[in-house]
Amino acid sequence: MPHRLLPQNDQILTVAQMRGGEEVLIAAGASVESLMRIAGLGAAEWVWRVSAGRSVTILCGPGNNGGDGYVIAEVIRERGGQVTVVAPVGPKTDAARDARTRYHGAVLGADAEVHGDVFVDCLYGSGLTRPLSAEDFALLVRLAQAHHHRIALDLPSGVQSDTGMLLNQGLPDYDATLALGAWKFAHFLMPAAATMGALRQVPIGIPAIDRAAVAVAKPRIAAPGADAHKYRRGLLAVVGGAMPGAAVLASLAAQGAGAGYVKLFADSKRNVPADLVVEQGALSDVLADDRNTAILVGPGLGRDAAARERLAVALADPVPAVVDADALILLAPRVLAERSAATVATPHEGELMALERAFDLDGTGSKPARALALAEASGMVVVAKGPDTVIAAPDGRLACAPRASSWLSTAGTGDVLAGCVASRLAAGTEAFAAACEGVWLHGEAARHASPAFTAGQLGQMVPAALAACL
Repeated sequence: MPHRLLPQNDQILTVAQMRGGEEVLIAAGASVESLMRIAGLGAAEWVWRVSAGRSVTILCGPGNNGGDGYVIAEVIRERGGQVTVVAPVGPKTDAARDARTRYHGAVLGADAEVHGDVFVDCLYGSGLTRPLSAEDFALLVRLAQAHHHRIALDLPSGVQSDTGMLLNQGLPDYDATLALGAWKFAHFLMPAAATMGALRQVPIGIPAIDRAAVAVAKPRIAAPGADAHKYRRGLLAVVGGAMPGAAVLASLAAQGAGAGYVKLFADSKRNVPADLVVEQGALSDVLADDRNTAILVGPGLGRDAAARERLAVALADPVPAVVDADALILLAPRVLAERSAATVATPHEGELMALERAFDLDGTGSKPARALALAEASGMVVVAKGPDTVIAAPDGRLACAPRASSWLSTAGTGDVLAGCVASRLAAGTEAFAAACEGVWLHGEAARHASPAFTAGQLGQMVPAALAACL
């Protein structure tokens, strides 16, 4: 989903944090019923727009998610829309019972044969922790298949909110999901995120929650100052290795992401664009330039003894560093022991597992939990990349990236991501923020690229992504 569609409230809450936020509102004078009314009215606006006069079927469960569904149904009924409510059982919470009494239309049972245009899933919400019963699952699938368009309220039924796990196999896909009050982790984590379609948020006044995770949002990047020059904008040193093409890809992406000067340290200048400076010679000599503001090491590095030496020399430079690809396999705690500058690691799943072994972590838990554990153990900012990308800092900060183009699943795009992050780091951005900015630019560049792009074509779109931030 394009990043620009994410609303302004960017915090991502666990089920417990969401309940805590609601309790704050209730302590300030709100009631569960009033919050349900706000959520239902806000969701009804989206459903009304999507339906555009077409028939709507709402599946209401026994809890408060079902209560929200009754509120939506009454709004549509009052406006003259065609709405049908299906409820396998009656409401079981006080707020849901109140919403049911306020709905003045008919309620059909689970055996009703209903077909229509727009289906709204209000069966279960974010508190679900066990699989749907066989009866609920069959009803959900049957109604979803009987409608042309599908909307999930807060989360699709059958999804675990805090982990993004699918509690049942074969759950429906949705055209849109309306998050109530705040984002949940499942909106960003696979496999659940792939089922949700476009994400929209319905605000209900949830306050800022201490230490909440956030959704990666479009960064605000200023143009260079009137007195800027290439060194003031940041000098990034990219360390090449056995496979020079990967380092070139990373360097070209870095040039487009804002750094003023990108130098590739490699053994050869062959097949390198004319506007990319290549330094040759002993790595210890070329990295002695005290104008370096960041280092990128790993793309195309190799995994032999020479690669280990290049990694050690690169991380000896007392400036922030991005460690990617082969360097992540070679990285060990002792290599980081003497570093005081920030280090950003950008592992995919296999590299994440290798780092967990290196730092004696068991690798259990959700992807955010694993990223946070590695960040704390290693002292690095961790960009756990993939179809879902999570950024974690040693101090506990956590961010999740919105879904980006699935065309990114091609060789070399990780090198482009590393270049984007390193460029923002070289430009002077703090490490966690630089990681978030680089991830956003990477996804936005993919949005600008044509389908089936190569990594080189993706890198060419980075300047357009940067322009969107100015």
